[in-house]
Amino acid sequence: MNSYPPGPPVTTSQPTPTSTPAATGVPGRLGALGPVGLVLAGGISVQFGGALAVTLMPRAGALGVVTLRLLAAAVILLVVCRPRLRGHSRTDWGTVIVFGITMGAMNGLFYEAVDRIPLGLAVTLEVLGPLALSVLASRRLINALWAGLALGGVFLLGGGDFSGLDPVGVGLALGAGAMWATYIIFSARTGRRFPQADGLALAMAVAALLFLPLGVVGAGGRLLDPTTVALGSSVAVLSSVLPYTLELLALRRLPAHTFAVLMSLEPAIAATAGFLVLGQALSATQAAAVALVIAASIGAVRSQVGRGRPAAGGPQQDPVAAVLPEPVASAQPEGNGSAS
Repeated sequence: MNSYPPGPPVTTSQPTPTSTPAATGVPGRLGALGPVGLVLAGGISVQFGGALAVTLMPRAGALGVVTLRLLAAAVILLVVCRPRLRGHSRTDWGTVIVFGITMGAMNGLFYEAVDRIPLGLAVTLEVLGPLALSVLASRRLINALWAGLALGGVFLLGGGDFSGLDPVGVGLALGAGAMWATYIIFSARTGRRFPQADGLALAMAVAALLFLPLGVVGAGGRLLDPTTVALGSSVAVLSSVLPYTLELLALRRLPAHTFAVLMSLEPAIAATAGFLVLGQALSATQAAAVALVIAASIGAVRSQVGRGRPAAGGPQQDPVAAVLPEPVASAQPEGNGSAS
């Protein structure tokens, strides 16, 4: 899932590319990974963080895990970013509040989904949200092919009638996907209104405060158990803080459309994490369904990139706007916009 926000809020301007890790502020070891390695490392962190969250659910329940994750991530981001509270308009605050509500809803729906269906399948269904946003915004005939490919994957995933999957879990994962698409839109808007990661930190705080009553009702005193708090904080770091940092570093040197293509691999990474950590093996048919959705997502991204390339000598279009109409780079949960 994209248990982290799907990547850092994206602004309409791309940082000036630099050629050395030192110039971008990337620590030596992280810089040695290269931008592609950073994105893949972020995806692995997100999905294995999601798998860890599933193991924590017997201790705190899905709502309790979401609450711990959002609270821990909010505290870390507020301490690190120290966002300025003054000098923002009502529209600015309205944007960040809606962003926070969307973030909380995305995470809550996703964690409730993975409590019912395998992690890899939940992420596959969730990624349909950003895919639908890209296809609908494009209005190009070729994207009907990608939509059909994705629908074919969903059909295979459900075995024709979804009788093998919990229908509530399927609905929750699709709802998380809708929230992910909304998250992408408001991530872009927030990134244009707040500097650096200030908007993300404030939105995370909004999400944590709104979700706290649900977590208290769902988990009660279990939220105060030291082991549960430690594991929940680990989920926050793996699913939010670390992926966000890695993706932010990668985007300094990686074209946005390449970043979006790499993010399309999330369902495969999630399926691997589900198998290794949770023992959730996929059938051959389910693996084929995941592959179809990944192919559709990559195809939609590439189509948008082709559409956004300027004619020779023409003005350069923002690289993120070439992927989606609003400047966004697919990201997951908090972290790569996904909630994984």
